[in-house]
Amino acid sequence: MILNFGAPSAIVWRCLHCGSFSKHLELRSEFYREVANLLIVSSTAGPVSFVRRFSYKDIKKATDGFCRIIYSSAHGAAYKAKFRDGELALVKEIKDFEQTKDVFYREVQLLGRLHHRHLLPLIGFSMEQKSLLVFENIENGSLKDHLNDPLRTPLNWKTRRQIAVGVAAALEYLLLFNDPPIYHVSISSSNIMLDEDFTAKLSDVGFLGSSGNSTNAPHTKCSEDRTGSQCNNIIFQLGVLILELITGQSSEEGGFDLIQWVQENRLGGSVHNLIDPDLGSDYSSRELENLLDVARACIRSRDKPVFSAAKLLRYLQKKIDTPT
Repeated sequence: MILNFGAPSAIVWRCLHCGSFSKHLELRSEFYREVANLLIVSSTAGPVSFVRRFSYKDIKKATDGFCRIIYSSAHGAAYKAKFRDGELALVKEIKDFEQTKDVFYREVQLLGRLHHRHLLPLIGFSMEQKSLLVFENIENGSLKDHLNDPLRTPLNWKTRRQIAVGVAAALEYLLLFNDPPIYHVSISSSNIMLDEDFTAKLSDVGFLGSSGNSTNAPHTKCSEDRTGSQCNNIIFQLGVLILELITGQSSEEGGFDLIQWVQENRLGGSVHNLIDPDLGSDYSSRELENLLDVARACIRSRDKPVFSAAKLLRYLQKKIDTPT
């Protein structure tokens, strides 16, 4: 788990000064230190956080030998885990970046500082044989499960609208309110998790593993007047996700198969032909049209930006009148 305190306890400060930590690395105004099985993550501007170290053996057993896969992406695979004490978690394997202790600790440090209602919280890590991140368990599984599994209760229209707005709110936080901004984001129904209240939690987020998130490179935020390939691709992914929410159809080819399906079904027909049959008549025609407008604008952003990331959330909320 991550424990946050306004200031470290006297015991922790005593440990800091007595040299009982195995590692102490200064990173600008930030620091991290490790004691026992906890990684202390902090900055001069915020509270102290403690991130738990898990053993590789325990994680391997909890994931049934890494067989309980939830999803796989270019950033790595994610697994469902159940530990001996009954604790449930999502374990993500990190691939394709320099496998050094300092680099991985930096990733843990930065992820441990992210706090947003629509992001899956980091609770621990392991780097014995693989670089693994452990996230909080989510009761209701993935969005894809609820859209595609006939045994699951279908999501109603209000919940689908709220999921779209929630993901947009998470993107605003990642792209605009972090320094450096987080471009290493993948959005799909398989990696959006739903909690007990069906609140969307984005799980495939990171800082490393792509040129856009080099820890040494200068960063420019996706500001009010700026668009760029990294920002635009993320906005495109949100557009595809909105189509998944409307149609109940999965995208298996980067979104282009679903986009083509929507275009073909709209030719000479009503937009109501696109709606997920599981919804029946439980939706607003006006909101459906408006949500399709948002999806089209997001998809066009890949080649010709329609708006910046800063305006995306406000645009979506205005179209469907849904708070975060």
